Amino acid sequence: MSIGVGRLQVLAAAVLFSTGGAGIKAAAFTGLQVSALRSGIAAVILIALLRGKLVPSPPMIATGVVYAATVTLFVLSTKLTTAANAIFLQATAPLYLLLLAPVILSERFRARDVAFLIGVAVGLVLCVIGQPLPTTTAPDPTTGNVLALVCSITWALTLLGLRYVQRDHALTSVGLSAVALGNLFASLAAWPFAWPLPSASPIEWATIAYLGVCQIALAYIFLTAAMRVLPALEVSLLLLIEPVLNPTWTWLIRGEHPGVYTIVGGAIIIGVTAIKSVFDARVPAGAVVEITKTV
Repeated sequence: MSIGVGRLQVLAAAVLFSTGGAGIKAAAFTGLQVSALRSGIAAVILIALLRGKLVPSPPMIATGVVYAATVTLFVLSTKLTTAANAIFLQATAPLYLLLLAPVILSERFRARDVAFLIGVAVGLVLCVIGQPLPTTTAPDPTTGNVLALVCSITWALTLLGLRYVQRDHALTSVGLSAVALGNLFASLAAWPFAWPLPSASPIEWATIAYLGVCQIALAYIFLTAAMRVLPALEVSLLLLIEPVLNPTWTWLIRGEHPGVYTIVGGAIIIGVTAIKSVFDARVPAGAVVEITKTV
């Protein structure tokens, strides 16, 4: 595969990831119904891609569990607050990652990381204080923001888990296996609360199918393929278009306005993450690339 094709695949993955906010807000489905169907479809596709060759280990199962919590919390928070708040608050995961990595992975904390932590903290505060009034597409912003913050912590734990299971394996299928297991766990956990399924329009059913097939499964297929030929820094920077596009699609498709404070806070979080990626260009691929992916 050429570098040019790899770049196109990363951009395709970022665009697919970014459509999650608008798709999750399909009105006919509850958050748990979306989670059960979306993750279930993705799990089937990813396990089929891996030809069922999953060799679960305790670290991989643990990573799958926290990833399952992450994708579930992301869906629930997106249903309750604006897509912008959900994605920007989840993007604060590197803050917790930097604090936990020295303890769990014995990876070094550098003095310059303090400036990054401060920048992310400022963006986080702006996103929280700028929460909008309840609307049809964001009926409970306060609860949604709390779930998004918890999601950022479980996402940080997921990144630590992926880093842990991948750092001793050259095959990207190890991380993909953890993602497949996580989606399977998320779907199984949500199904008891998803019944009965709603009477939805064909367009909304197609939206749910799209979330599982394209927004998760196909996006991860593109991303893992591109990671074989592109430097980690370039991948991480290309993926930063995802949190920019996510609230944009939701605004265009669902008419959802995130508010000025949220936009400014999100811009700060994305900006400091981009700057940190440039400074951390020498960090191993797994540690940089995973930080900027979403669910």
